[in-house]
This record gives sequence, structure tokens and C-alpha cells, in this order.
Amino acid sequence: MKDYSPYETLRISGVTNDSIVDGPGFRYVIFAQGCEMHCEGCHNPQTWDKNGGYDITFSEIMESITANPLLDGVTLSGGEPFLQAEAFAALCREIKAKTPLNIIAYSGYTFEHLIADKACRELLSTIDYLIDGAFIIEEKSYDLNFRGSKNQRFVDVSESLQKGVLIEKIFG
Repeated sequence: MKDYSPYETLRISGVTNDSIVDGPGFRYVIFAQGCEMHCEGCHNPQTWDKNGGYDITFSEIMESITANPLLDGVTLSGGEPFLQAEAFAALCREIKAKTPLNIIAYSGYTFEHLIADKACRELLSTIDYLIDGAFIIEEKSYDLNFRGSKNQRFVDVSESLQKGVLIEKIFG
């Protein structure tokens, strides 16, 4: 029997079926629609307007994900996925139940900020890694793996929640 969830759609800007820049490996990326941060130099300003984009069903997303046998993971980007935390948590639970893929989320908020909110903590509990922190143009660097500015961290969410302390993952 399926667990009931009131969420079966997301508001998104779009998807990418084959990214190699939004986390390690070959990734399916979901770009959430809506962001309140409006960082100077944002890579995706078209995602800011919460009324922009379009609705997509979980089944449409799952069909695309399961149709691609080359995927290593799923990335939630934006916009700001944590503005739709409950819906993304429901989708991530479905992804985890039906695939072996890891899940990464990008957020302009810090891990410490997100963990204090019940809905955001629920989404955190369904993902493996978090790239956190607002993009700061003065700290922009092309030398960072999967991050845009030096203030951003690649957080091992599973281990951080388990140990009760923030654990960063270092690449290269």
C-alpha cells in the first residue's frame, strides 16, 4: 500500500537529463521555481519568480529518471528547492524507494538554518548531500568542484544528521 502524500506535483523551471556539472557523476537535475535570495550574479535568475515555470507531476519525473540507466544521481537545484520542502521530500522518498540514486540539493540557505525548520529538516533527511550558502559574487571561483563561491560547503547530510555535527565532503 502506498503512503499517502498530499504532494504529487512540483513547480519547476525545468529539468536536465544529463548534467555532469551539478554534482559527481551523470545527474538528473530538477530546477525548482521560486527563490527569495536574488543573489547578484545568480546562474539561474529565471527561476526567481515563484509564479514562473510550470507544474510537473512526480510520475513524469520518475518516468524520466528511471528511463535513464546511466544516471548516478539526482540534483535539486533552483531557484530554491527548500521553498517547496515538503513536496521535494515526498519526491525524494519516492526516488529512494525506487532507485539506487544518490540525491544532492543546492540551497542558498545554510545547513544550520535549514535544520531549524521542520519541513526543511524533513527534506534534509531524504537527501545525501547539500551544497549550502548563498552565491557571493566576490567569492566566485572556477576552482571549486560543484560550488560557485568559496563560502559554499558540500555537506554530507546523512553523516551530519547521524553525528549531530556538520560534516563537509571534500572533492579534489
